[in-house]
Amino acid sequence: MKYEKEISNRLNELIEKNMNAKEGYSKAIDKVENSEVKSFFKHCAEERARFVKELRAEVWGTGEIPENSGNITGEIHRNWMSLKAAFSSNNEEAMLEETLRGEKSSLEEYNEMLSNASMPISITNILRKQRNSIEATISKAENFEAVSA
Repeated sequence: MKYEKEISNRLNELIEKNMNAKEGYSKAIDKVENSEVKSFFKHCAEERARFVKELRAEVWGTGEIPENSGNITGEIHRNWMSLKAAFSSNNEEAMLEETLRGEKSSLEEYNEMLSNASMPISITNILRKQRNSIEATISKAENFEAVSA
């Protein structure tokens, strides 16, 4: 498999994961009463939509076709299904716990991709910026969770 195809496959995995995260956050907005948490989930959904757009542009840049749906399989699917289930409940604390779990899983995936020293710099820069945003999301979710506990 050529190198560009390998990169685009990994980026497509991130696209799928981010699309599902966006969907989960969008559902969560209507499930919480706290306006600050509601605003946090709205920001997360918007941020994940931006991540998808940026990653799609990079996949096109490799000459491959970017993922266009949130239908996924395997580990990525399992990671966000718990989040979706928590968001279908009306338990704010459970949603925040699953947000943390999902975001930490995303962080691991981003860190793994960033460990590839031969990744093109344009992709590395985008992944680094997105990873930093995920770290900020984790910190904010931990703060909300501490307050609601």
